[in-house]
Amino acid sequence: MGRAAGAVDRTPYAVVRAASKSAGVPAEFLGGYLDALREVAATGRLLCRDEVEALRERGAHAAGSGIPLSALLDLYLAVSELAARRVPEVRALTPGALLAVTRRAAAALSDGYGRGQKLAAEQDDATRQELVDDLLAGRCAPDGLVKRAERFGIALTGEHVVVVVAWERPLAGGDAVARQVRDSLSARFGFWNVLVTVRDGQLVALASGGLGGGPAELLRSLVKALGEGERWRVGVGRPHPGVHGVMASYTEARNAIDLAERLGLQPRVLKAADLLVFPVLLRDREAITDLVTTVLHPLKRARGGAVPFLDTLRAFFACCGNTSATARELEVTPRAVVYRLDRIRSLTGYSATDPTQRFTLEAAVLGARLLGWPEGWTDGA
Repeated sequence: MGRAAGAVDRTPYAVVRAASKSAGVPAEFLGGYLDALREVAATGRLLCRDEVEALRERGAHAAGSGIPLSALLDLYLAVSELAARRVPEVRALTPGALLAVTRRAAAALSDGYGRGQKLAAEQDDATRQELVDDLLAGRCAPDGLVKRAERFGIALTGEHVVVVVAWERPLAGGDAVARQVRDSLSARFGFWNVLVTVRDGQLVALASGGLGGGPAELLRSLVKALGEGERWRVGVGRPHPGVHGVMASYTEARNAIDLAERLGLQPRVLKAADLLVFPVLLRDREAITDLVTTVLHPLKRARGGAVPFLDTLRAFFACCGNTSATARELEVTPRAVVYRLDRIRSLTGYSATDPTQRFTLEAAVLGARLLGWPEGWTDGA
């Protein structure tokens, strides 16, 4: 005979179906939990080791499937409650015994869920690392990279800015500093808006050009996360669109750091947009070498060589032609600065204070620093 109208379906399948609907979690994540409840009720034992391990595995599976832990626990609580009312074998359990079984199941599920989250995060980090590496190296076809980036919510067709951070010591992928910076930027801008990785011992951050607050806010957050205790430099590429734009911005950011090291620049944060004159100078190495040789070579004939005069010119240009400020930086008297500038004019024929000659002289000094002329001057600057 059929079931009477309004009767409650007391079969295990009906209990599982009702619990799944209540928690909003597929019934497959219950596995054999209801059978285990029935076995526990029949024998009076607790959950055995294999059953607990199975629960851990289902917790890990749920984490990897994106099911919230709270929903997973609701599923198991619902099954326990419904089974205690509808399944004859389980009704034999005392409330205390049922609570003990449910608590042990919840603990195993939570433990497995934590393991699953950690594994998923490691796999996700590896995938993100691979994506960023391929982006920066240009190893894959642009269309493939665009599709892979969409998984992380990144539209590579738009503009992106790449920021590179270099320390005295090379970073490793699992470095605590790298994790701290990544977590700080992710908390500030959202997990999907900034990709942070370690490449060639440097920290690399890829951010959308449309990021809220713009690249300037990214820099402020980055510098705050880095702190003042470490010795680091930040290179900032210009915003460029598309996959090739990411590589271009990355190259600019790295080159900015390289120029800072070669030129002895003081600022910690160096923007490629502020250093565009240097690639122009280096584009024609033969021409810049000729300029340096023609303009500055006579300084080598002075007593003590060219280095003191080059230091003076560097400081004089950096201080915007202020003799007193130049003297303070060099730790000499203003009279000594004036003497050196006069001597430079006498030896080279170029005056650092003459508007028509200053540009040529300053370009020659910049070229000398880029070329490392004379030997050791860049290192000592």
